[in-house]
Amino acid sequence: MTQATGVPLYDAFSADYDRFVDWPARLAHELPFLEQLLSQREVRRVLDTACGTGHHTVALAQRGYEAAGADLSAGMIALARHNAVRAGVAVPFTVVGFGELADRAGGDFDALLCLGNSLPHLLTGQELAATLADFAAALRPGGLLVVQNRNFDAIMADRARWMGPQAHRDGDDEWLFLRFYDFDSDGRLTFNVVTLQRSGGGEWRQQVEATRLRPWLHAELRDRVAAAGFGALTCYGDMTAAPFDPETSGNLIITALKG
Repeated sequence: MTQATGVPLYDAFSADYDRFVDWPARLAHELPFLEQLLSQREVRRVLDTACGTGHHTVALAQRGYEAAGADLSAGMIALARHNAVRAGVAVPFTVVGFGELADRAGGDFDALLCLGNSLPHLLTGQELAATLADFAAALRPGGLLVVQNRNFDAIMADRARWMGPQAHRDGDDEWLFLRFYDFDSDGRLTFNVVTLQRSGGGEWRQQVEATRLRPWLHAELRDRVAAAGFGALTCYGDMTAAPFDPETSGNLIITALKG
């Protein structure tokens, strides 16, 4: 969703983001797992970081949680506010990135979510350490952290460059979204998004955006979360609570409690 400094890809992509994601299907798949985690810890106040267009935040607010959202992309936050109004819920959304959450979005949250492969936008260990310290500062003692990344252990081992295409249609308007990685010589990735759009069966117009990612691997990310003062770490491979397998899992989901 966002990155620590500058969000050109996401500002450019914000207008199409809710076309790219099938939100009803995604929320139906993910919310049961998330709500189970939240109910186990008797969570009421939730901060959804790198919240994008706010659909997780809004859905939690509709279910009675005191939910707040934060994202560095002003374009994404504008759409999140619109989505909250349309859903009939009052949700505070703040334009703020990693490292400033506790100061600007508030503290003493019962849970903090960082979903949608957002942490890999932090390119250095220093940035990651500062962000995890900020997450801890925004949580109450014993508060729950939930991080969802892609499984970069498998991606880097297999050199898996392409992700599945996404399509959207609204009347005579069509969109195709293509995503792929470039494996850079410094061990990082360039994440590319190609948007194709046409109307009435006419010619396709294209837009290409890119941003860099750090493929944080399972062992290193676990160690860094623990070093930030979190305990009771558990790793899952998806949002059905399947165990994490570095060779086959699609995602790496880490849950932890603030010490």
